[in-house]
Amino acid sequence: MNIETNRIEYKEKLTDSLEKEAVAFLNSKGGDIYIGVKNDGTAVGVANPDDIQLKIKDRLKDNIRPSILGLFDVFTKDMHGKTVVVVNIASGSDVPYYIKQKGRSESGCFIRIGSAIQPMPEEMIAKLMAKRHPISLRNLPSSVQDLKFAQLKIYYAEKGKELNEHFATNLKFRTPYGKYNQIAYLFADENRFSIRFALWSGKDRTSKTFKKEEYGDRCLLTALSRIQDRMDVANQTQSKKQGFKPRLDKKYVDKEALREAVINAFVHNDYSRDDTPIFEVFEDRFEITTYGNPLEYMTEEAFFTGCSTPRNPEIMRIFQDLELVEHLGTGIPYIVGLYGREAFQISKVGVRLTLKFDKSIEEEAEREAALKSKEESSEKSREKTTIKTTHKTTIKTTHKIIEVIRQNPKVTTLELSGLLDLTIDGIKWNLKKLKEENKIRRVGSKKDGYWEII
Repeated sequence: MNIETNRIEYKEKLTDSLEKEAVAFLNSKGGDIYIGVKNDGTAVGVANPDDIQLKIKDRLKDNIRPSILGLFDVFTKDMHGKTVVVVNIASGSDVPYYIKQKGRSESGCFIRIGSAIQPMPEEMIAKLMAKRHPISLRNLPSSVQDLKFAQLKIYYAEKGKELNEHFATNLKFRTPYGKYNQIAYLFADENRFSIRFALWSGKDRTSKTFKKEEYGDRCLLTALSRIQDRMDVANQTQSKKQGFKPRLDKKYVDKEALREAVINAFVHNDYSRDDTPIFEVFEDRFEITTYGNPLEYMTEEAFFTGCSTPRNPEIMRIFQDLELVEHLGTGIPYIVGLYGREAFQISKVGVRLTLKFDKSIEEEAEREAALKSKEESSEKSREKTTIKTTHKTTIKTTHKIIEVIRQNPKVTTLELSGLLDLTIDGIKWNLKKLKEENKIRRVGSKKDGYWEII
């Protein structure tokens, strides 16, 4: 039987106490409110889940202060054949949160103690107000006030959403004095924030750098898209034939973990320091560096177990609007489950995440090749090694091309040349080989067509 805890609240139906319960979670460690579940954990379901979800979103948005946009998520879940509504709430950084009509007082502020909700004493309210995070991007005016947001509007339009004339207010793009703030500057068409990417040839920073790039001076979402593309290309797929079984494909790093890591870096970075995330690719790992110490506003245990307290809730809200993040607080636990807590190095400066490559399939292929070469004559072995090296190089190159096409079917020869650091003639030769092997084909004209993987 499921029971209520300090992180779980059951409600048989939506009641007037929703805001009170949400405030208690916000001021504590976060948690989930289940609508359509009895106190003893028995699921009874709800009749109109879509209508209930809409009412919940409006009530939480309108009735709680400070704004908690970006700190909650509402979705449905099947429990024993019944549809229930789940309200996932993060612990907020702007504590104490309170019910708007009651104000910042004992009748408006609440805290979760075990499975019970208690009024927050006035002394605690005063202490929390004194400890509130002093730096907020919302309160920092942008150095440039003539900002344009064409790129941001395109991203919203692609999701079927339109930014009206009040979008700057709705997205918290203005300071209390009406000027554009640092949040607005981050999402403007032009800015001075640059996201750095480095591709190293070895296992440390003393090795020769293959490439250093900067993606910035533009909307943060555009920089995110470019970084995701570069990391996806670097996260190569290893393949292994298994006789009559389906071919085994495996990425160097879990694809979902890498995606969560990249997005977390963009959302949780401390941009007030003018420092931006760094993304590095080494021979044996990815390293992602985010500035700002999360332990300033949450415990280490809360960080690792997913008590999500976004450093930048305004950025989180936009990422949620554009469906770049799903449910709050799931990214870090997912990464920890695969790579352990030791993957994170937390310091006063920030957080460095190391995702080590799993090259087991490649290494197995190399061991098999070495064993086979020993069984053959030295002359044949040398010939086979030469053939194999050339073949392997071609396979790696064509494989990288296929990976890029998989991410962007409309990629051009010139773009492939830049991404893979090959000459245009080299790219054309490999494309011709792939077409001859019936692995890809061109659909449409050179100008308006696209590549198709067969």
